Amino acid sequence: MFETYYPILFLILFAVFLALVMAGASILIGKRTRLGKKGNPYECGIDPVGTTRDPVPVKFFLIAISFILFDIEVIFLLPWAVVARDLGMFGFVSILIFVTLVMIGYFYELGRGALKWD
Repeated sequence: MFETYYPILFLILFAVFLALVMAGASILIGKRTRLGKKGNPYECGIDPVGTTRDPVPVKFFLIAISFILFDIEVIFLLPWAVVARDLGMFGFVSILIFVTLVMIGYFYELGRGALKWD
């Protein structure tokens, strides 16, 4: 009964062995250089200001979350658009409610100033 699992076991063992060999070869053969600028973060060619431990403004996260939410809205709208004629009036009313709720959330965000980048 276990004979059918031998190829899977062999594949797992081979993958672990290969990963260990490659990591070991990297440690043994790899070049180690300690340059002054090597530890600095790369920011589009601009010299970094401050450290990497500086706090990130909360506004950044609010805009990122809003972007993700509106992307999810588009993901829900595309399948509906494909089968819109087949759904009839029920599909139209349900997507109208969905878009209305999303727009209420969008206007709420605009009113609260969550999308202003100061």
